[in-house]
Amino acid sequence: MPSPLPSPHAVDADRALVEAVLAQRPGAFERLVREYQNLCWHVVDRMVRHPDDTRELCQEAFLRIHQSLHQYRGESALKSWVAQVAYSVAKRHLERKRIPIVEEWPDEDGPTLAERVGADLDLEASAVDGERHALLHAAVATLPLLQRTLLTLYHLEEVPIGDIARLTGLAEGTIKSHLFRSRKLLRGILESRLGESP
Repeated sequence: MPSPLPSPHAVDADRALVEAVLAQRPGAFERLVREYQNLCWHVVDRMVRHPDDTRELCQEAFLRIHQSLHQYRGESALKSWVAQVAYSVAKRHLERKRIPIVEEWPDEDGPTLAERVGADLDLEASAVDGERHALLHAAVATLPLLQRTLLTLYHLEEVPIGDIARLTGLAEGTIKSHLFRSRKLLRGILESRLGESP
């Protein structure tokens, strides 16, 4: 589970990296890109779901990070700030294409998956073995856009809820509600798919 505050060591490492980039030290920005390219890809890809667009938008996000890094104040982890830029770039892309960020939950016939199973899903434990890991990511991809993005940020990228609230503009209670419903739905999807496995 994400810790509420970054450790002092992480804060110092963030500051050192930002200062190195702003001082234009050789290789500093490349190091920032290497460190956060997976995070950027996960956020954008969960929202956009198109590899070519994701690649282009990640490049745009890092260009924007380079241009606005002087605005980073260290109030949240650098990871959260990078995620905010990636989210903002992807959100603008979806708005230009008139794709809604908040979608309806999928309809299901009969009892919902959430009603058939328990409420809690340990995503970290689910990611331990290969089959469950692949099923988990396939199941996350079936969720509505906002829910899969929130799950990715919170469980897979370990961004704290307070930081997710700042970067998405959603209330913390709303985020917790989305996460709760998503976990219930995912648990049902995973259990039904694992039940079908030989």
